Amino acid sequence: MTNITASPSDAAQSMVRFDGVSKVFPASSGRSAFIALDGIDYAVPKGAITGIIGRSGAGKSTLIRLVNGLETASAGKVVVDGVDVGGLDAAGLRGLRRQVGMIFQHFNLLSSRTVYDNVALPLEIAGVDRQSIDRRVTSLVDLVGLSDRARRYPAELSGGQKQRVGIARALATEPKLLLSDEATSALDPETTQSILELLKSINRDLGLTVLLITHEMEVVKTIASQVAVIDKGKIVESGRTFDVFTRPVQETTKILLSAASGVKLPDWISSDLKPAPSAGDRAFVRLIFMGETAFKPLTAQLAAAIGPDLNILAGAIDEIAGEPFGSLVVAYPAEPDMLSRAEAFYARTGLTTEVLGYGA
Repeated sequence: MTNITASPSDAAQSMVRFDGVSKVFPASSGRSAFIALDGIDYAVPKGAITGIIGRSGAGKSTLIRLVNGLETASAGKVVVDGVDVGGLDAAGLRGLRRQVGMIFQHFNLLSSRTVYDNVALPLEIAGVDRQSIDRRVTSLVDLVGLSDRARRYPAELSGGQKQRVGIARALATEPKLLLSDEATSALDPETTQSILELLKSINRDLGLTVLLITHEMEVVKTIASQVAVIDKGKIVESGRTFDVFTRPVQETTKILLSAASGVKLPDWISSDLKPAPSAGDRAFVRLIFMGETAFKPLTAQLAAAIGPDLNILAGAIDEIAGEPFGSLVVAYPAEPDMLSRAEAFYARTGLTTEVLGYGA
């Protein structure tokens, strides 16, 4: 598998650029050297929400920690808004981190400080005057919907409220880039949705670039306009979220997205499917509706083209990165004439299909 290399135009418009980046953790007692990242070339576009997905241990966390200098690359360059992170001294790194906010899975709030004081902390460290701190913190606490909780302590907050404090704190120094390290993994689905809506509004209203890593495909499908798939330290697939989710190329991507790829046949059907038909078999086909085909009455037209032997087995309507996406699993006799009529219909209408197999 090969890395996807950013084009020059991508690089020119990038907020973060990885140029041939590798990270090797040296051998230590009882452990051999480990290659966490292996020649990464990738550009994170300005103003977008970009998701990095991959299995545990694929290199996601290491990649994001290189962006704010929490880790240093063993080879290659990490460039944030034109600045080579590896070339910064301690003072330069402090300046970079004021431009790069980060939110964490477990919130990382100080239990002894109120909501207000947690959000104020980065500004205090930066030496901002008290009046400016008050204006900024009051605005941010209101932005994340916690004005009535400003004097509460973390122990008095729900998980979603704690994460809102974390987001407000990450925005305190008015960063250009927001990093999210599994920020919704500890939250229930309803709370996750509210946090994602908040991040989308921040991205839209503040023009903030967001780079998030997650193992939750629903998060990426909901919020990210761009996605990259990392496997064994390499970027193996990347592009628009809609394109990657609807037309995955690499097997790693297909496996990762299997739970978020629409309807599936039950095991008692799929386990008996064969790659080629026998006499009396039926073809099991997934129809994929996207773009213009998402709004056309193609199911009725297919039934008219094939005839009454068409069975509709399952279906779902979804949205990926704000674009409509539907899938329908149908079955019809795998007879030459029937298959020919179906293929002609698919070619005429532009309907995307996937043959799942053949069976009785």
